[in-house]
Amino acid sequence: MRISGTTVLLTGATGGIGQTLARALAAKGAKLLLTGRREEVLRPLAEQLGARPLVADLADRADLERLVDEAADARILIANAALPSSGEVLDYHPEELDRALDVNLRAPLLLSRLMAPRMVESGSGHLVMIGSLSGRTASPGAALYNAAKFGLRGFTLGLRQDLHGTGVGVSLVQPGFVGDAGMFADSGAATPAGVRTVSTRQVAAATTRAIERNRAEVNVAPLELRFGSALGGLFPSLAERAQRGAGADKTARQLSEGQRDKR
Repeated sequence: MRISGTTVLLTGATGGIGQTLARALAAKGAKLLLTGRREEVLRPLAEQLGARPLVADLADRADLERLVDEAADARILIANAALPSSGEVLDYHPEELDRALDVNLRAPLLLSRLMAPRMVESGSGHLVMIGSLSGRTASPGAALYNAAKFGLRGFTLGLRQDLHGTGVGVSLVQPGFVGDAGMFADSGAATPAGVRTVSTRQVAAATTRAIERNRAEVNVAPLELRFGSALGGLFPSLAERAQRGAGADKTARQLSEGQRDKR
């Protein structure tokens, strides 16, 4: 699908990946609708890029439905917003658990459901879910995040089949460890020894490529991590042992402590 001249709704625009995505889309000539909770970050970014800012909390059902109404002319949705959801499940209060699932899973599902009919009616559109390789292989201290990303992967690939032949494409973009933004950059945790990272620019390039070429699934990570996540999905016990041997428990604790205030 052509991005230039098309109205794009981008959620999570105030985060590191979101800001890079916004700039990449603006460079492609998109008409941008940017949404996020942090108005003090959102409005300057929108002004810089000539975009329209839409302040919204995706955990709030009324906010989400209002967002859909205000983005009625959007023909591309990029569901990028996410909460870290690091830490053991037993350490979460029920309301924190609900919020994580609301933002990370329910919001992209509902946005897709509410926006897709207009795209189908016009015979043109694209839905992009920004997932994670955590949607392919589970890891310690990430059960809640894994749950959302595993679910998002299944939803996206299934929806793609449902919308086949309508003119509306559906893509899943799954980054691995991002070095210049996201969980590790925000929490101060060190990436596992020997693990290579990718940049937000690589994630943005993969996202625009997925839209333009209607790619089903794009994994943005070094070859060894893509191979490892695929293998881990097939053999979870093997992945569990490998992660323990690599010190994944220590990394999980660092992430949890560094992101506790974002639940």
